[in-house]
Amino acid sequence: MINLLQVVEGAGWGGTKEQTYLISRELSRRGVQVHMAFSLGYELMVEKLKDYPVKVHFFERLGSFPRLNPMNYYRLAKLIRQEDFQILVATSPHALDFLVGALALVGKRAKVVAYKRTGRSSGFFSKLFKYSLADRIVVVDRLTFERLKKEGFFPDRLRHIPSGIDLTRFKPMGEERALLKRKELRIDPHKKVFINVANWNPKHKGQPLLVEAFAKLRCDQCLLVLVGIGTDREVPKYARRLGLEGRLLGLGFREDVPELLNMADYFVFSSYFEGIAGAVLQAMACGKVVVSTLAGGIGEYLRDGENGFGVPVGDLKSLTEKLRLVLELPEERQKLIASRAIQTAQEYSIERTADLYVELFKELVGTG
Repeated sequence: MINLLQVVEGAGWGGTKEQTYLISRELSRRGVQVHMAFSLGYELMVEKLKDYPVKVHFFERLGSFPRLNPMNYYRLAKLIRQEDFQILVATSPHALDFLVGALALVGKRAKVVAYKRTGRSSGFFSKLFKYSLADRIVVVDRLTFERLKKEGFFPDRLRHIPSGIDLTRFKPMGEERALLKRKELRIDPHKKVFINVANWNPKHKGQPLLVEAFAKLRCDQCLLVLVGIGTDREVPKYARRLGLEGRLLGLGFREDVPELLNMADYFVFSSYFEGIAGAVLQAMACGKVVVSTLAGGIGEYLRDGENGFGVPVGDLKSLTEKLRLVLELPEERQKLIASRAIQTAQEYSIERTADLYVELFKELVGTG
């Protein structure tokens, strides 16, 4: 049996945390002994894992600059010393910081897997002191994978494994459930609803760009709903500033994202940096007409005018035009695009992703 540790930094929820949870869940179903190490008091992850044979450990005490707290490294090093792990997985760049520090205390006794989840470049010191420790570096989008190979970023260690989505949760749910969700949120059933799912991070997810594009639509019968950590706090400020009260709604963190996606008419995504962008695939799996910037690996599966609509990263004019275009789509064209979107999303199941990780781990430990 493969025995591995997934190192997770921070708390909250987002694409990386969800992907880590899904992969851990699926690996445990395949007979892999999965351990997870994360921050003290991270109850959300504990709750999600309670029905699966995943062993939970705590090492990171959150606070100001947790990476400067030597006890965080000590606790992680102690765990690594006590358990006979074959593989150590750093699920994010900050998690890799913790892992590198812990291994400096105990020595490297297991294979190390790191990630490059977006197209952002790594500096010289990051490459030399962090990624050089990794035996394999997983890249979730093909564009970044090819670029890193050309740049000579440890090309022999790179592996392309696309992220996956839970197709048992993200799927069309029917008009009746959509209307019930609108009623719960007090949203007029006749309004055209755009939805965005991303934690509030303007420099990464580009929500101000999206809000500005929506304002330029000047559509009184349209509503833009933003879902994710911080949106409930920040969105009202933009609504007041731009005169969008009643047409701009921030819901904050929600567990009912599949229902919210089904409630909406269109999904819109304005990110500047991405890997595979699971939120876009989730929306496509729910049969939404998607308008998205072509950040990172999104262009690998989102084909403009065929199964959704793509715009150049940061292009306000193009984003506004595509929002207006989808509002004017004939019903038959909208249904065709939605059908193709569902078919595309089916290719990104978390089960397929987990199978690829099992192959990678067997390669690393020399089994299979």
